[in-house]
Amino acid sequence: MIKLSINLDKASSKWKRAFPLMRGKIEQAASCAFMQAKKPAAFKRRAFEINIILTDDTNVQTLNKNYRGKNKPTNVLSFPQINLQKFRRTELDMFSRKEAIPLGDIVLAFQTIRAECVKQDKSLENHVIHLIVHGTLHLLGYDHMRVREAEAMEKLECDILAALGYPDPYDEKSHIKKIKH
Repeated sequence: MIKLSINLDKASSKWKRAFPLMRGKIEQAASCAFMQAKKPAAFKRRAFEINIILTDDTNVQTLNKNYRGKNKPTNVLSFPQINLQKFRRTELDMFSRKEAIPLGDIVLAFQTIRAECVKQDKSLENHVIHLIVHGTLHLLGYDHMRVREAEAMEKLECDILAALGYPDPYDEKSHIKKIKH
């Protein structure tokens, strides 16, 4: 059985009052996305970990500039540690069976996300949970650079969010405004 641990770091105090029960909901969203996504057979009976960093626009802008060449903040960045497009089972052999394999990091920018919530009339909780699912899928090799890939990723995101009781993030009519500052 595959195991997943999630390390959550609130690197910015702006996240303290983001929404009630944030830690549990974020962990549940990442776990659900991890479990529902397709994974290589070699992942069976292994333990993995994901790091989620809740920070601010300044830190995300620095990361976005340094790693993607884009000098601006963005809502979420994902840094996979395993390239699942070129995955070989032997990559996992470098990790002891007793230790969790780092799957990667997901980094969220508070101000950008809050501004998107206001602009798109979404609740902060719904938007953050969607971005956690989205980021987790990126760690597992999903992408949206081509139409077919984007459609598959979007459908999986919607299925995962529905299983968690969240609305379709791509349906403009399904959002309920409940922004907590």
